[in-house]
Amino acid sequence: MTKEKESSREVRSDAVLPALGFTGTLRWAWTQLTSMRTALFLLLLLAVAAVPGSLFPQRSANPEVVTQYIQDNPDTGPVLDWFQLFDVYSSVWFSAIYLLLFISLIGCVIPRAMAHGRALRSQPPRTPKRLSRMPVYGTLEIPAARAAESAITPSSAAADAAAVLKKRGYRVEVRDAETDRPSVGAERGLSKELGNLVFHTSLIGVLVSVAVGSLFGYNGQKVIVEGDSFVNTLVGYDSFTPGSNFSGDQLEPYSIRLDAFDVQFDRSQPTNYGSPIDFTANVTTQDGPGAEPEEQVLKVNDPITIGGTSVYLVGNGYAPVVTIRDGEGNVALEGPVVSVPSDGLYTSLVVIKAPDAKPEQLGFVGFFLPTAFVDEAGVSFSRDPDPFNPQLNLNAYYGDLGLDEGNPKNVYVLDTEDLTELNSRTSENGGITLGAEETYELPEGKGSITFEGLRRYVALDVHHDPGQLGALVFSTLALTGLSASLFIGRRRLWVRTGAHADGRVMVEYGLLARGSDHRLPGEAKAVEGLLAKRWLVQQQRTGENELQTAGSRAAGSGTGESHNDAKDK
Repeated sequence: MTKEKESSREVRSDAVLPALGFTGTLRWAWTQLTSMRTALFLLLLLAVAAVPGSLFPQRSANPEVVTQYIQDNPDTGPVLDWFQLFDVYSSVWFSAIYLLLFISLIGCVIPRAMAHGRALRSQPPRTPKRLSRMPVYGTLEIPAARAAESAITPSSAAADAAAVLKKRGYRVEVRDAETDRPSVGAERGLSKELGNLVFHTSLIGVLVSVAVGSLFGYNGQKVIVEGDSFVNTLVGYDSFTPGSNFSGDQLEPYSIRLDAFDVQFDRSQPTNYGSPIDFTANVTTQDGPGAEPEEQVLKVNDPITIGGTSVYLVGNGYAPVVTIRDGEGNVALEGPVVSVPSDGLYTSLVVIKAPDAKPEQLGFVGFFLPTAFVDEAGVSFSRDPDPFNPQLNLNAYYGDLGLDEGNPKNVYVLDTEDLTELNSRTSENGGITLGAEETYELPEGKGSITFEGLRRYVALDVHHDPGQLGALVFSTLALTGLSASLFIGRRRLWVRTGAHADGRVMVEYGLLARGSDHRLPGEAKAVEGLLAKRWLVQQQRTGENELQTAGSRAAGSGTGESHNDAKDK
């Protein structure tokens, strides 16, 4: 015996496993990729991969910030840029995870859908030989007198049970109807798997919709002053973020004119006095050059839809109207200048650039006060957001504004490093303070500036996402499918009938759920109640007729054995 064992060990040690080969390796890789575990892992990995997009500035959203970040961090900035951390959502590694998740979900859904289709066409599982081994088991007795009175036989009782179960939503099949031991196989809850398939298919739809929006959508921002118009062209935007496959042909040539902008402030409650209550922009839109103008109202969180885009009201402020004359007496700048609010009282930053002024370019920086007051220290401030006493407070500069070099400049920032100061609070000429319709003559014959009046402006966000509707539809379907897969129970039920020697008709039934289902005993009671009502017999919950569950029976009749019994027999 010892020699035989040693010989067998030698044979095992010499055994060589067969090689997978190229085709086998591909089949193994596909099996691993299309497993549900891999799909969940890739979904988690995609969420983790999106985190750097919120930690680092993104070039698609604000390229100037990215450039400044790299300049401020000369050591780490280029390394981060090489890893595409400033272009996370269009990077190679993020796209690879996205594509693998897409393929994995498709590989998971298609085989399951085919298997579910075969299950829909198949009959309920065969009736087990011993129903008492089911997780939930019960019996029902039709007395001999009742059976003789209504001519109830095992075959008719099986047909009655099939009718009751079919009415309750089960797929049923009567077996061995001509024998003395007929049975009924029933199954319901296949929509649970259908909901699961709808959920996963909808996830694919959401991914496709998001990809379509990212590839062909765009975002743009535009500031419009009262009385001015905006045309949906590339040159009409203040800032524009296109999708990866965006084409200028996608822009519909619609126009929006801001007729009036009204802001209501709280004037009734002392604690909230001056707080904004409502913003209303009255606009006139045209879908195209030959379309009829249409008056619309734009409010916060109530966008208008035009030309396949959604237009949102995201900001507002004051635009002082100024006229700047240069040293030669010519008008160098005329019109509204957008100011940027810095607090709830609309104290606003103002930057004015006059590159056409001669002989020297002029620049102004300061602040605008809607309702100007001066405190005891001589500092001006605003006491109300409404323009009861509008005032401009400016510092003036002259020199080269740097706009002729072709480099992009922020319109809301004035770089004074290479400029010469004309006016400021600390200089001998003092600062410039202008009320409505007032003019200030600049020192050294550099020209003048006039505060002509005041207009309001709105900041608009134009959003075009061709995949938005698809994402909404598929998200709704995913939620519906998930609800169905969670709350619908998949159950199998068998009923067997037989005749007793004394004329009684004996009925036994067993139920089996796929997975854990605490509602299975309740389903058994409901089915028994319907059968008892059908045969006009009473349910008895004592003695042998007591409903039994797996936990109340002897060891060895558990769910696992019942499932194997139902499957194999």
